[in-house]
Amino acid sequence: MTSFEDQIVALQIYLLKFARLQLRNEAWAEDAVSETILAALAKPQAFDNRSQLKTWLVGILKHKVIDALRHHSREISTSPLSEDENSDPLDYIAFKADGHFQEAPAQWGNPEQDLNNRQFFEVLEACATQLPAMQGRIFLMREWLELSVEEICKELQLTPTNLYVQLHRARLRLRACLELNWFTRTDA
Repeated sequence: MTSFEDQIVALQIYLLKFARLQLRNEAWAEDAVSETILAALAKPQAFDNRSQLKTWLVGILKHKVIDALRHHSREISTSPLSEDENSDPLDYIAFKADGHFQEAPAQWGNPEQDLNNRQFFEVLEACATQLPAMQGRIFLMREWLELSVEEICKELQLTPTNLYVQLHRARLRLRACLELNWFTRTDA
């Protein structure tokens, strides 16, 4: 049986991947994961097997990510993912003048079944990393870190209207990416 410390170290790669996706900055992600591991090792008694170790560590990491976002809120990330934030996702999802799609969206099969598929989440994560930096940050803060609209607006100094526009654009981009890379795939 592996020790508590070895189990934590074995999850470090997963935690780092999660932190990178959230923070979009390698150094910040490494710091957040290091702080998470230190916190877990400092108080191993806090983990009393009420959940899986991975779930417990991700819970700690979420708080560290939020702390990092707050701490670095005025810094600019020079992530290579920062593409043109002003490009409109509707450029590749064309609508008719009456608001209907030019082409109907792809058949989405059985979304409930896909939620149980690990590969789906890998594709979703890959699509999320392709979002422009600000849209990705807003989407992840709202949907994965479950921050309120008020918290996100305060943190990023956005108006609620701008936040909702950015979330809408992020969701459209994710939808297009998922349709292209998951829902229209042909299973062998």
